[in-house]
Amino acid sequence: MGKTNFKLCILLIAFIMGVYDVTPSRAVRVKDIADIEGVRSNQLIGYGLVVGLNGTGDKGGTTFTVQSLVNMLERMGVAVNSQDVKVKNVAAVVATATLPSFTRAGGRIDVLISSLGDASSLQGGTLLLTPLRASDREIYAVAQGPISVGGFSAGGAAGGGVQKNHPTVGRIMEGAIIEREVPSNFSQKDSLLITLHNSDFTTVSRLSLAINHKLGEDITESLDARTVRLRVPHKFHGRIVELMASIENLDIVPDAVAKVVLDERTGTVVMGENVRISTIAISHGNLSIEIKERSNVSQPLPFSGGQTTITPESDVTVTEERNKLILVPSGVGIAEVVRSLNAIGVSPRDLIAIFQAIKAAGALQAVLEII
Repeated sequence: MGKTNFKLCILLIAFIMGVYDVTPSRAVRVKDIADIEGVRSNQLIGYGLVVGLNGTGDKGGTTFTVQSLVNMLERMGVAVNSQDVKVKNVAAVVATATLPSFTRAGGRIDVLISSLGDASSLQGGTLLLTPLRASDREIYAVAQGPISVGGFSAGGAAGGGVQKNHPTVGRIMEGAIIEREVPSNFSQKDSLLITLHNSDFTTVSRLSLAINHKLGEDITESLDARTVRLRVPHKFHGRIVELMASIENLDIVPDAVAKVVLDERTGTVVMGENVRISTIAISHGNLSIEIKERSNVSQPLPFSGGQTTITPESDVTVTEERNKLILVPSGVGIAEVVRSLNAIGVSPRDLIAIFQAIKAAGALQAVLEII
């Protein structure tokens, strides 16, 4: 009898969990919609030279490439005359990289190399020792190594040629060694700020409640529509990593304002799921005007003394599409809106004009954004 009651309890719990599912299908992880204070990357940039090119480097008129090459050789103890330097196998480049958070000295990061002068290709080149600096002008990494372009460029003496991909930009995988660490006291903090990627009061409130429920105590404060302040519980002092690992995997359902985004350049229309339209009748027709121009030759009769003349002639055709008047009831969702607009056979560019007209009529219950 005891075993039977136990089985019934298990079935009842499974039923309740199925009905009250705490992880909706639209739920996402906190780590995918928010950032943590102190967890960020930094941009690095540097100027350097690429050597070993097969005649595809900067031309002789690129004075900064010549000057950079001369300065480098003089630092190595080689005295040269800048007038004698040819740089067709050398290219001036800009090296950029991203320094991830919590990186340590000795680690390696990828480097993107972009031509600065008029070099035609960086294929086969090698980047010489290039310091990479952050916005504080301090050197955080040093880059050097062979460049992978992933393409090629070949041309003939007559000016023709063939090109694959973009040969003036390349990458050095793990080509920079980190020399300086970014100071961080992340593990010693008493409070943290969690910032949403998109501001929304509903989402930030759900995030705060989810954290409190997960940790079993009221330790959060919603500062605004984007930020939640988290007070580190006493049991997690010195264990911030463990705390954030449990928080960033929480599932919450993000909310957003109803919005319709229109891109007139490409004819793209994007609608959010919360878009609603009041009761409205829609009819959309296109007016097409086709003009054909041709010339008729008038030839005189033999021995008539007349001259051959050319007479222009134009044919103008006007076609107007006749579409049905579609009634869209109030409060319909995005599926019904799309179904109704497809019923009158509109193109994406027609949708742009239609949504602007619906917004002007006051029937579109959403933000209309044109990019």
